[in-house]
Amino acid sequence: MSVSSKDLSIVEEVKAAHETIVREISKVIVGQSQVINELLISLLARGHCLLIGVPGLAKTLLISTLARVLQLKFNRIQFTPDLMPSDITGTEIIEEDTSTGRKAFKFVHGPVFANIVLADEINRTPPKTQAALLQAMQEHEVSAAGETHKLEEPFFVLATQNPIEQEGTYPLPEAQLDRFMFNLWVNYPSLDEEKQIVKTTTGGREASLKVVLDAAQIIELQKLVREVPVADNVVDYAVNLVRQTRPNENGAPQFIKDWISWGAGPRASQYLILGAKTRAILDGRPTPDIDDVRSVARPVLRHRIVTNFNADAEGVDAVKIVERLLEDGRK
Repeated sequence: MSVSSKDLSIVEEVKAAHETIVREISKVIVGQSQVINELLISLLARGHCLLIGVPGLAKTLLISTLARVLQLKFNRIQFTPDLMPSDITGTEIIEEDTSTGRKAFKFVHGPVFANIVLADEINRTPPKTQAALLQAMQEHEVSAAGETHKLEEPFFVLATQNPIEQEGTYPLPEAQLDRFMFNLWVNYPSLDEEKQIVKTTTGGREASLKVVLDAAQIIELQKLVREVPVADNVVDYAVNLVRQTRPNENGAPQFIKDWISWGAGPRASQYLILGAKTRAILDGRPTPDIDDVRSVARPVLRHRIVTNFNADAEGVDAVKIVERLLEDGRK
């Protein structure tokens, strides 16, 4: 698998840009380096992210800061029980032409028409409204009144969920969960990080951010990710890992048969490879290895595995199952 010197120089440029982006975001966001890296991997792989974390962990600030550093249009949608699909996609209004007096329908774009869309507390709105995001996430377009409206590229959806308050929520169905490339857990900061957060956010100084990439450059990088070569053994590892999550698959481990109702589908294999490709070039390497697949396995797989009653009774969740699969894969 030969790599030209031109390709190597491009990969080096991507690595330098990645380091600069992380450095700029760190001016505003303390810690969360893994989440930042996984957000960038998902963006460049043309994926979407579901972020889970308690309130007050700067999820919205992180995403808006990312949008500023990448010079992308950012919209935040607060999902509530009374939110309607048209509140997301847009609606038609009657507009009168002042010169002719004629009236005509005009489509007014909703907040989904942005480069980065934050769907805040997505599980607080009914399934009908949640589904309004499905076409946008998959097809990058919106259909309204018989017309199709293309969304501006790059298009990146980040949805958040609060893991504590579940009363009055509408859990996302598996079909919609599968649309998200990554499921990211935003954890509490460490003691030192929390001290730094308090110092930086209670003072008067505001960080000055530098734009690192723009929309056109990000689109080019997304194309570059697709062109990254992958060795057959890396593809084999990713596909076999996903197939091992299916209890009815030949060769599935006994603990998978005991604890899982439904395993991950083919989209998980695709996202493992895309994530591995992106991680490699962000790290300055022209092709991914098995460790790249392993590093993205947790956020790719944990929301695609449906555990059964036995797992719930034994206190086993999807994360523990993925960890065990990865541990068995080292043997």
